[in-house]
Amino acid sequence: MKSPLLNAPVGPGVKMPINRSFERELAQLEAMNGQAPDAAGVERVGKCLDHQNNYLVSKAARIVSEHAMVGLLPEVLAAYERFFEDPVRQDPQCWAKNELVKALVRLGCRDAQVYLRGLRHIQEEPVWGGHSDTAGTLRATCTQALIDCLDIGDADLLNLLLEPLLDRDKTVRVEAARAIGRVGGVSATLLLKLRIMLRKEEPEVMGACFSALLGIERGDKGASIALVAGFLDDGEEAAAEAAFALAETHEPAALAALLERRRKRVDAWFGAILDYAIALTRLQQGVDFLLTVIEGDVRQAESAIEAISRVYRSPEVRRRVKAAVAKSQNERAHLAFRQYFREAE
Repeated sequence: MKSPLLNAPVGPGVKMPINRSFERELAQLEAMNGQAPDAAGVERVGKCLDHQNNYLVSKAARIVSEHAMVGLLPEVLAAYERFFEDPVRQDPQCWAKNELVKALVRLGCRDAQVYLRGLRHIQEEPVWGGHSDTAGTLRATCTQALIDCLDIGDADLLNLLLEPLLDRDKTVRVEAARAIGRVGGVSATLLLKLRIMLRKEEPEVMGACFSALLGIERGDKGASIALVAGFLDDGEEAAAEAAFALAETHEPAALAALLERRRKRVDAWFGAILDYAIALTRLQQGVDFLLTVIEGDVRQAESAIEAISRVYRSPEVRRRVKAAVAKSQNERAHLAFRQYFREAE
């Protein structure tokens, strides 16, 4: 006779037991979505956290997070530790650990050792032609969670964040850059500057480094803006990341760098990127510049109109754009105005 707990793989990352009790437990959990659980519901979720099936545990952990069920913190911790044992067989795709660690963050767990275990976990699983690490999301979540841990100082924290900053998973590197920015201070500034100056990185990670550096409050903002602005002449994707990171600062110096680059020769794609970034600064000088583009640049008038429409919707700005379009005597600008300011009509 087969055990009622026998598991059969059903799709990647899920091991479904062949029994009706699993289906019943899963249905009961799904029925709790969006509803605050009563005492019986809390007990049911707690029991599911002790289940061997990683999919069922992930569902239970998600409910714990949704309703901040602090009383179940010990059960969540126990389940989290359990799924590091024989992880490829017990928790393929890290489904359980990913949701459990989110629940720990939501419940206010501030033990650095808990997240360090996840930060250093690599889970190689067989795929066609070799193996693939499935623990990237887990490491990314743990990277951010470490920032709020009370038992670790800034210097030690930055030292630990060097690991994820060099992780083979791009998502982990992005979260590491953001985490370093959250730590702040001179050391974090220098670390991010060094990473940026090395240049050999994917655009998304460079963008995270740009934003993290520019977001640090205490530091030489002018020098940081100049460093990031230097990438506006770089490859297409890195230049776009730099443009948007500069726009997020809403600083006049950042706008000045964007305007300087925009006045140089640019292709239509990057011109549209710069126009949008200029609008995103939400500075009056940026709007004034885009209006001059509408009036006198037949080639880029449409992108300037679109950029303004995506950021500003006030009647006053619409009136100024309409006047600039009329002055341009550009049929394409007229068509773009009717398209992007259609709601205002």
